[in-house]
Amino acid sequence: MLKALVLLFLAWVCFLFYAGIGLFTSGFLLTRLELTNHSSCQELPGKGTLVGSGRGEPGACWTVPRFSRAVIVLIDALRFDFVHPWPAGPPAPQPFLGRLSFIQHLLEAQPQHARLYRFLADPPTTTMQRLKALTTGSLPTFVDAGSNFASYAIQEDNLIAQLNNTGRRVVFMGDDTWEGLFPGAFSQAFFFPSFNVKDLHTVDNGILEHLYPTMDRDDWDLLIAHFLGVDHCGHKHGPHHPEMAKKLNQMDQMLQTLVEQLENDTLLVVAGDHGMTETGDHGGDSKPEVMAALFLYSPLPLFPGASLKDPEVVPQVNLVPTLALLLGLPIPFGNIGEVMVDLFSGEGDTQPLATALAQASAYHLNAQQVSRFLHAYSLAAQDLPPEELQHLQNLFSSASSEYEQLLDQLKTGEVREADIQALISQLRLFLRGARTACTETWARFRPARMIGGTILLASTCLLCLITSRLTSSPDFPFHCLLLRAVVWGLAGAVLLAGGLMAAGIGLEPSLLCAGSAATSLIAFLWALKSRESSSMTVFLPGPLPILVLLFLRSAALFSDSFVVAEAWAAPFLLRSLSLFLVAQLHWEGRLLVGVSTACLSSPTASLARREGPRALGLLVGLLLCVRLSILFHRCPEETPVCQSSPWLAPLATMAGGQAKNLWYGACLGTLGVLVLAVRFWLRRCGNLNSPAPPVLFVRWGLPLMALGTAAHWALASGTDEAPPRLQALVSGAVVGLPRAVLALAAIGLGLLLWQPVTVLVKTGASSSNHIIVPFVGPPASQADLDYVVPQIYRRMQEALRGKLARGGGQTPLALAAYGLGSVYSAAVVTALALLAFPLLLLHTERISLAFLILFLQSFLLLQLLATAVGTPAGSPGPFSVPWLAISAWALTATQTFYSTGHQPVFPAIHWNAAFVGFTEGHGSSPVLPALLVGANTFASHLLFSVGCPLLLLWPFVCEGQGSTKRKKTLASGTEVGGEKEEEPLMEMRLRDSPHHFNAALLQLGLKYLFILGVQVLACVLAASILRRHLMVWKVFAPKFIFEAVGFVVSSLGLLLGVALVMWVDRAVGSWFKQLILSQER
Repeated sequence: MLKALVLLFLAWVCFLFYAGIGLFTSGFLLTRLELTNHSSCQELPGKGTLVGSGRGEPGACWTVPRFSRAVIVLIDALRFDFVHPWPAGPPAPQPFLGRLSFIQHLLEAQPQHARLYRFLADPPTTTMQRLKALTTGSLPTFVDAGSNFASYAIQEDNLIAQLNNTGRRVVFMGDDTWEGLFPGAFSQAFFFPSFNVKDLHTVDNGILEHLYPTMDRDDWDLLIAHFLGVDHCGHKHGPHHPEMAKKLNQMDQMLQTLVEQLENDTLLVVAGDHGMTETGDHGGDSKPEVMAALFLYSPLPLFPGASLKDPEVVPQVNLVPTLALLLGLPIPFGNIGEVMVDLFSGEGDTQPLATALAQASAYHLNAQQVSRFLHAYSLAAQDLPPEELQHLQNLFSSASSEYEQLLDQLKTGEVREADIQALISQLRLFLRGARTACTETWARFRPARMIGGTILLASTCLLCLITSRLTSSPDFPFHCLLLRAVVWGLAGAVLLAGGLMAAGIGLEPSLLCAGSAATSLIAFLWALKSRESSSMTVFLPGPLPILVLLFLRSAALFSDSFVVAEAWAAPFLLRSLSLFLVAQLHWEGRLLVGVSTACLSSPTASLARREGPRALGLLVGLLLCVRLSILFHRCPEETPVCQSSPWLAPLATMAGGQAKNLWYGACLGTLGVLVLAVRFWLRRCGNLNSPAPPVLFVRWGLPLMALGTAAHWALASGTDEAPPRLQALVSGAVVGLPRAVLALAAIGLGLLLWQPVTVLVKTGASSSNHIIVPFVGPPASQADLDYVVPQIYRRMQEALRGKLARGGGQTPLALAAYGLGSVYSAAVVTALALLAFPLLLLHTERISLAFLILFLQSFLLLQLLATAVGTPAGSPGPFSVPWLAISAWALTATQTFYSTGHQPVFPAIHWNAAFVGFTEGHGSSPVLPALLVGANTFASHLLFSVGCPLLLLWPFVCEGQGSTKRKKTLASGTEVGGEKEEEPLMEMRLRDSPHHFNAALLQLGLKYLFILGVQVLACVLAASILRRHLMVWKVFAPKFIFEAVGFVVSSLGLLLGVALVMWVDRAVGSWFKQLILSQER
């Protein structure tokens, strides 16, 4: 099997996974670009004069304000039938139906003062997303790509910002979610914690304590009260519980008292942000979830006539432009809502013409604002269909022309109400068309894509499982199958692109990639089945305990409690797996300490005496490291009683100078230990003696990187304490040192790729014992080279053993190469060390201790796994890494993610990493900060995936230890004399069977991708099945995003690690070829 074929096959499998993830994401996480443009009173959204705008009058902006103040009462999860029963509701009485009886009383007693609407929420029906819609007038999705990716704060134009810009005073009380959305935006605020859904009264009682006194004062223009008791009661008991009736009765009494305190210039808005299901949950798009209630009331007549018996359906975004114009504010720039026309009735009398003119003016102003937004958005993003945009522009242009004609007719007094109503209908058509276009793009699930992505991911996992068992077969035609799959994939992409273009649909990359991936996957599996039916047998991934562990971990991802507590579950699973490893050694009779071994053969007893204490020591050290790594934990916000580790904070936050110095000394010691450990291991394996550039860089460049990291930590933690005359120098060093460390790492990696063979060669007197080869001259093919390489390596060992047997006489060796037996693993370890220091620099100082513990833990795990696998001495192949080892390695990567202070939620991302080496920012490009933050977040995924080939190489490295040298035995099992002791070939044994070497790398990659792919598949299933769950956008969706991005990082790291080993193998082949040529001369 060719090396290039291994990389191509792994890259193709990764592409299949990427396509599945992309297709699912396109149906689950719809995104939009968040614009930061703001409307202003000084600039109208379009040309033309407004009828009755009143510009220039006191308090006027785009229009004259109809109300001076407003009170917004937001009752979380106020479903519509809590206020007004459904027309075809359940026949049996329910405790929640029509409980807000005071609203019904106002509707009947004062029909021109009050109006009830069905308040339609756009999914996802979660509080944070709904609050964004209720204040911006747009359709927030789960992923809003804005300029400030480090905060939940709303950056778009919104009602709160417009109130602040015009000097209005906003008072808030209730759900503390508003504090994160609008930091510093309120003149007075009373925030109450909202996370504990079992607490029905703390937030509501706190609001009631401040609500009525605030109403009596005149130091506010907008009062917002966000009650949570109804929502919490739904989550705790469901809507059918008697507690729901009590809570709704409390809200009804609150409204009755509030109305009594309203003044004539104040508008009351009572609204629900979303509804709830029959079980009290929300987040999806079912009718009970999206149908909330909206109630408007004014002490003065507000509506021209009585309300309808069947309340009108009003999208939530329509409230934003309506409130803005009623309060005399500019409509927020990104609003796509439509004004509620009933509230614009001229002077409030019964003159139809005046009412129609006021409504037309509001509609036209609203349409100008929406047209301006669509134009700006289409310039910044291309996700809205161009044909639809052109159609909407034509509608708006036609309506604008009619509006200009209306203005001319007003001057002559020839305006008819029918003409105005026709204009209003045309403007309404434009506004609703714009909202429909945006809704179809931004705010709905696409189940077909979600199902297709899930099937593609599951099929790719099955492919990895099947082909991982076929890699060891030398005659299996991987190249033919792969070529056929690629050709069919390209053909599928071309056909799909043609179909999309013929249907008038744009060429969407996610669809094209998914179509290509699905076609190539089907072609591969079909060809595989037609060639060998038995090869399609589904094999279980490893022994039963590993299968149980994999199933339980995947099934547990459907529990939000497990996802939240995974930081504690991952170390527990790793400890359990380690104990299983040692128990397996005991079952195999290789862990017999202090017991009689008479019943065992002599070699087995000797092996048990050797490996038993060693395995127990490795286990104790591994368990200790896992326990220490938990000290660097970050608590998720869903567990308020938990306390995050204080060691995650930067040293700059510490007040005590002595304690800071002690911690800094510990961090310096950690850097020194890391450098010395890498150099010690390379020296012990003989790979630190060569004059090759990578070796020289490890000797001198690695300490320089550690020194630069230490200097940066010292300056960054004491920048404020520097003397004023040195501030500029210190600031420059804080910027320059991280860049220097990064440049050194890049230089080191470049040198490693240039000369990856870290072997010291010594030549002496020529030897008469030449190597016998079946060809003349230099090797003409790879097969010739593979035949002669093991002979050369064995000849070197025999010469060295002969010299030692003669007591180190004066006869020099013909040739000696030091470090050749660990040349592959030395390159991987060097690469990991060069990657570790820049990644360490992106974390806070004390995380270096966690890195040290985790590097030691990884070393102990490799040693323990090598002990469990056994040394490969005498094995001609095939070589294989067991499922147990790969599962433990993947689980260690997950544990490392949590043990370096990370959590799979966006608030836990270390955003400060974006400014390491770039304290002044990055300008307008988000690429570099995203890379820095991503490298910080997924450092464990990158390191463990690049180091994954060590699982294959480490048993061969351990073969070189003195305790693993074995005597050659006869077929009967008797030992041959001591002089016949077999020298360990270590990693050169892999070159005895090049096909088995390449097949082992491919199998390792497929198994690792399978383990990671199953985790992603479990998250995909959890997010799709539980998309209506309360915690889907809080827990399951972020977990899916982190797993998906982590899979991409891990797969790329795996390709890099495998490519590095193959690059070293190619360099070793060239080195041996030059050696043969020198012998020929």
